Amino acid sequence: MHYKLVVFGVKDTSENIIDFIQKELCPVDLVITIAPKVTEKNQVSGFKGLSFLTDKYGIPVYEADSYYLKDEKTIKFISENTFDIGIVMGWQRLIPAHVLDAFSKGIYGFHGNCGYLPFGRGRSPLNWSMILGDTRFNLNLFRYDEKADSPNVFGTEMFSINPHDDIRTAQYKNMICSKRLIKKLVTTYLSGEEIKIRTDSKDFDSWYEKRTPADGKVDWHARTRDIYNLIRGVAAPFPGAVCYVGEGESHEMKIWQAHPFDEMIDFSAYEPGEVIDIFDDKLVIRTVDGSILIDKYECNIEVIKGTVLH
Repeated sequence: MHYKLVVFGVKDTSENIIDFIQKELCPVDLVITIAPKVTEKNQVSGFKGLSFLTDKYGIPVYEADSYYLKDEKTIKFISENTFDIGIVMGWQRLIPAHVLDAFSKGIYGFHGNCGYLPFGRGRSPLNWSMILGDTRFNLNLFRYDEKADSPNVFGTEMFSINPHDDIRTAQYKNMICSKRLIKKLVTTYLSGEEIKIRTDSKDFDSWYEKRTPADGKVDWHARTRDIYNLIRGVAAPFPGAVCYVGEGESHEMKIWQAHPFDEMIDFSAYEPGEVIDIFDDKLVIRTVDGSILIDKYECNIEVIKGTVLH
């Protein structure tokens, strides 16, 4: 069978893009996703099964048995069908050569950073950008090859990361810019025009490392800005920031929302990480250079004034 436009995805953001293409641009002929059982061996923040799209739109949904698309069932499926163009949204793995080669017009996906590819290749670029305190994000729609995030750029859109953003609001901005780039790509494809790619780049390679839930551990000896950037950079739908109450690690606290509180009040009587006061179930915490207010958290024991987080 021949599939013209195919979307690869495993998240709620994938659903959003499929809705956009289907409703505003053209029919989506196929969705490639992973079977729910694959998440048992692969951490997928924000995973959402997409099989319901068959009932919603009549779109065939293929569920691979491997996030790397190298299981025998998927290899057979790809070899027995033909494809025009692929769009990737919410797929945190490389696309293997046997899949890339099957798409006559190429497979396109997104990657961004504060600079320009190949700067900032690698994993979780939007999270890293927020955690590192970047104030802009340059989103690229690029053509996939076998390497990670190669500078085969079709188009770019840039948006700001402001002090009030967390990772979810940054995802909203990312989606708005993604839709603009997808519209440009699909319009070019449907017109029959050549899909032109820019491969020249004067930038240098740099890499974002893979993140795990353990990387969300708060260091209360860090600056307020660094603690704040970490918390907002790993907020829902990601695993959240984590610290511990009292001695040991038996009482975990998940921090979902926080913001800088005050940098002028003298809190030298408290140690970094100590709960100074509590208002409306929100915790005022001493930091090295001021204080931070934890607006939303989860903990399996009661937290009181004088509790030290570590």
